[in-house]
Amino acid sequence: MTGARPRAVGRREPRERGGGESGGRGGGAGAAGTMGGAGSAGRALAALLLAASVLSAALLAPGGSPTPDLDKKKPVELKMDQALLLIHNELPRTNLTVYWNFDCCYHCLLRVLASVSQGRKAGEPGVAAVAVSTQHWSILQLNDTAEDTEVCRLEYKFGEFGNYSLLVKHVRDGVSEIACDLVVNKEPVDSNLPVGIAFLVGMALIIVVSILRFLLSLEDFQNWISKAINSRETDRLINSELGSPSRASDPQPEAWRRSAAPLRLRCVDTFRGPVKCMLPKTSLFLMEQLSLRAEMALTIMVFVNYGGGKYWYFKHSSWNGLTVADLVFPWFVFIMGASIFLSMTSILQRGCSKIRLLGKIAWRSFLLICIGIFVVNPNYCLGPLSWEKARIPGVLQRLGATYFVVAVLELLFARPVPETCASERSCFSLLDITASWPQWLFVLILEGVWLALTFFLPVPGCPTGYLGPGGIGDGGRYRNCTGGAAGYVDRLLLGEQHLYQHPSSAVLYHTEVAYDPEGILGTINSIVMAFLGVQAGKIFLYYKDQTRGILIRFAAWGCLLGLVSVALTKASENEGFIPVNKNLWSVSYVTTLSSLAFLILLALYPVVDVKGLWTGAPFFYPGKRPELGG
Repeated sequence: MTGARPRAVGRREPRERGGGESGGRGGGAGAAGTMGGAGSAGRALAALLLAASVLSAALLAPGGSPTPDLDKKKPVELKMDQALLLIHNELPRTNLTVYWNFDCCYHCLLRVLASVSQGRKAGEPGVAAVAVSTQHWSILQLNDTAEDTEVCRLEYKFGEFGNYSLLVKHVRDGVSEIACDLVVNKEPVDSNLPVGIAFLVGMALIIVVSILRFLLSLEDFQNWISKAINSRETDRLINSELGSPSRASDPQPEAWRRSAAPLRLRCVDTFRGPVKCMLPKTSLFLMEQLSLRAEMALTIMVFVNYGGGKYWYFKHSSWNGLTVADLVFPWFVFIMGASIFLSMTSILQRGCSKIRLLGKIAWRSFLLICIGIFVVNPNYCLGPLSWEKARIPGVLQRLGATYFVVAVLELLFARPVPETCASERSCFSLLDITASWPQWLFVLILEGVWLALTFFLPVPGCPTGYLGPGGIGDGGRYRNCTGGAAGYVDRLLLGEQHLYQHPSSAVLYHTEVAYDPEGILGTINSIVMAFLGVQAGKIFLYYKDQTRGILIRFAAWGCLLGLVSVALTKASENEGFIPVNKNLWSVSYVTTLSSLAFLILLALYPVVDVKGLWTGAPFFYPGKRPELGG
């Protein structure tokens, strides 16, 4: 048994936060080798991940029967992300009320967790058994029920399926000072083990495949493989079976030698990707690198949408901050923006008229919005679609609106990309920006509109410029102010019944009003995010023959947007001018995720396109045909 003394919330000590929880395409025979090899890698990874998850789940499964409390009332059955806490009240003639909340719930009211009565007789403490959440650090405050005064307060990170005792007693007999000691009765399990195993297995497979690709690109290694395959013993056996081992004029050995080279090339192509020899450079950028980003986003999205293993970091953050789930949508929007420019430039170069292209843009946007409203959003388990409660905003609706605005904006001001002087441009050239000054002006005006509405629009019953979650946050003073101006505009223009009724803020902050994370004001910043993706596409085309120039620009954009994020957030989760917030799609959320997107492109471009060390498998398969606007 190990003890843990409480500490004041105002004097936090350093603590560790992480513990306690988780081939290219081508055609013909040449592509067959690539798809087969990459498919084998993908299937092997899937099998290994499944085996690792099953084994880890078996190891983590709690054994034994439910733990009863000491009063023999009813057993406390622990669920996922829960631990058992036994509260022992050894104070004479004192009843205790225990309050609890997560410490990541910013300025939240504490909620009643349990009431612990005094002991029935001398020497026998009162005991209460409760299940506590293990997802985040917890704040426990014990009050004297009669006087409503604080007895003690402590923070602790409980582990999943752990068993703990909180001993509340006087330090010594006759002394009024009270001690609250937390004792571990049963060690918790490491619930992050499955995620760690899956990550290590995936990384190991990627490293092995990359090393094999590198070895197969070496001429000496290819020659060694060739000699191993075409050994003299093999030739002797083949010739002896043909019955003419001494015929020097036999054409069969020569034919075998001629077939050896194509065999080696197909083996190399399995890792290198023969499609690189068949597509223009622009298509390579779109398919190899941007598609890889889409594939990674889609893989995470599918995993998150199917529960994410019930890990809290695979769910959307309740309000401020970032989780893995919060990365998917903005990166998809970013990739869509890059693909808009690449595909539009290609279509216009083929002679398509702008009027016809405008019709295609409008039709695609219309389809995305209609599918979102009539197919994706309704919960048909609750009955047929009813317009009185149909949700109007949504993910596909936002994608449709964002795609339409950005695509039309680029179409109106489209101009040919100069081809002749691409290699002559300086690494410090700003042609990719100055050539798009009308688009930049429009986007900056849009962002000004978002800032003006967010910080200066009066919201009835709420402070102007409020960015909080409402509910029990901020001391419970603004319960119906969730999202501030963003929520107010949606409720005013769309109606509360047409918004998302179960926002992620309800989990931690217990909000009571409808709030839609895909609302109207957030769409403005998704347009900004897509336009930054357009900028990435322009870098690819304007400097397509300059690897160094592309890398410098990706690094510059990543650092610049990162610095803007640091300035807006003050490098904190809740204390900045504009916190990173997925529900609001705040401008700091856009700059932070765009910065990460450029830095990821900075890492992927030399690995995937320049050196060809990785084809993107197994992420390649979920994103073979993503709808990116191209």
